[in-house]
Amino acid sequence: MTAHPSDPAVAAFVAAVNAGDKDAFFATLTDDATMSDDGTDRDLAAWVESEIFSSNGRMDIEDVSVDSRTLTATYTNSTWGSMRTRWAFTVTDGRISRFETGQA
Repeated sequence: MTAHPSDPAVAAFVAAVNAGDKDAFFATLTDDATMSDDGTDRDLAAWVESEIFSSNGRMDIEDVSVDSRTLTATYTNSTWGSMRTRWAFTVTDGRISRFETGQA
């Protein structure tokens, strides 16, 4: 059964990833958003292009925290296949200012 985040920014992020919609994705982020993968800060634009959009990334949400800003998901893309991942979001003024992901 797929869980759904109730935080509007996080829900829009997941929807944009799953739709492969770059414009909608970047609209969920603040202009100065940052991210990390497995504890290492990455160049957000380069990482997103490689790990989400050019590799057909998809998130199947398994679990959502009470505040809806931490998710456990099966993340699948054409580069790495499927893996269980954790996503944590910082939301500022209704947009995501940072997200952290890594294997769960």
